[in-house]
Amino acid sequence: MATVEKVSTTSTSSSSTVAERKANPVKSFLTGGFGGICNVLSGHPLDTIKVRLQTMPRPAPGEQPMYRGTFDCAAKTIKNEGVRGLYKGMSAPLTGVAPIFAMCFAGYALGKRLQQRGEDAKLTYSQIFVAGSFSGLFSTLIMAPGERIKVLLQTQQGQGGQRKYNGMIDCAGKLYKEGGLRSVFKGSCATMLRDLPANGLYFLVYEALQDVAKSKSENGQISTTSTILAGGAAGMAYWILGMPADVLKSRLQSAPEGTYKHGIRSVFKDLIVKDGPLALYRGVTPIMIRAFPANAACFFGIELANKFFNAVAPNF
Repeated sequence: MATVEKVSTTSTSSSSTVAERKANPVKSFLTGGFGGICNVLSGHPLDTIKVRLQTMPRPAPGEQPMYRGTFDCAAKTIKNEGVRGLYKGMSAPLTGVAPIFAMCFAGYALGKRLQQRGEDAKLTYSQIFVAGSFSGLFSTLIMAPGERIKVLLQTQQGQGGQRKYNGMIDCAGKLYKEGGLRSVFKGSCATMLRDLPANGLYFLVYEALQDVAKSKSENGQISTTSTILAGGAAGMAYWILGMPADVLKSRLQSAPEGTYKHGIRSVFKDLIVKDGPLALYRGVTPIMIRAFPANAACFFGIELANKFFNAVAPNF
């Protein structure tokens, strides 16, 4: 998920399976939240660059674009705002990451259970895709407002504008005062359009790669390295499928009120007519660079958290 990446409910310290197993929701919440925090801390600078590339103003004829690419955007951000500029808007995903992951896990587990005919029934990969997509319905409730706030904080100075918001709480308060909950949740449909299919592909790729690793293991166990590699690959697959909707979401959420009268449909039409289809993948370089290490950090964090709980509370 998102500017925030998704992880599987499968513990990294045991073998992977697509069959449903009873899990401790409190433990899943804590370990998933810690993994998500690791994800945000390691990947947020590249997410900021991605958003700024996606939302930079269209140059006038004969003018150079504000940013020539990933490294130019990074250099100008650091020069004008310091290294801290790359971490703008991080408070929103950090605050929401634990409940987002908890909701995602719950949705994924529920999606699997609804399709299982028995307690230990093994799901097909098409069913795993459906269950993963189902998780997007749950996570969007928390992710959409967090994405809205994050995008505004990331772009308010990066596009040459004045500083309007002094952090996450101030931004949320002003959005609510100006347009109520509708303004806070602006871009929810676009977020869901991204997460439903992208979540499905994420879980499908992760489970498939873990099954391959398990089949090649002598003892049928999955190593931490295999889990990290599977998670990184799944994160990249997520963005390959979800990038176009993410571009539309970022443009919609950062635009002044009234810019796009018909929401995401107006954004899509304007983007295709003025910038062409390739603009749907604007910002793909930093996000693909980010996807693998961010997911690796996320799964490594979950592995550490699981080992901690196994050591101090083995029955938890």
